[in-house]
Amino acid sequence: MHKTLSPEEYPVESKTLSKKQRLIQASLFGEAFAQKKNFVGRFMVLWLRTGQDAAMRLGVVTSKKVSNRAVDRNLARRRIREIFRQHRAELSGPFDLVIIGRRNLLFATHEEVEAEFLKLVEKAGLRIQ
Repeated sequence: MHKTLSPEEYPVESKTLSKKQRLIQASLFGEAFAQKKNFVGRFMVLWLRTGQDAAMRLGVVTSKKVSNRAVDRNLARRRIREIFRQHRAELSGPFDLVIIGRRNLLFATHEEVEAEFLKLVEKAGLRIQ
């Protein structure tokens, strides 16, 4: 008989973004936009939010301008979150990130989106390499 493992007993650690690593409150998104620190690219716009509680969290926005289909907007958000998750260890600073996906994101390759993300965080001075 096979023993069923509880989530705590899994040998591999979870690689998802926890709730603590996500920016969720609308007021925090508003603060990021009000601070007017943004970096524009072809596939996304990166906004920085500073504050006492800023801790390299990520918030992602994809409006209906990206696509009318929710499934496409969700795909765009997942792609951005995955790239952030892969490179989070390379980033430092007392900031939260808000990324607004643009329409071109849906038609770009993973490598193109990743390269742009790295270019934008480099411009913002968040990369520690």
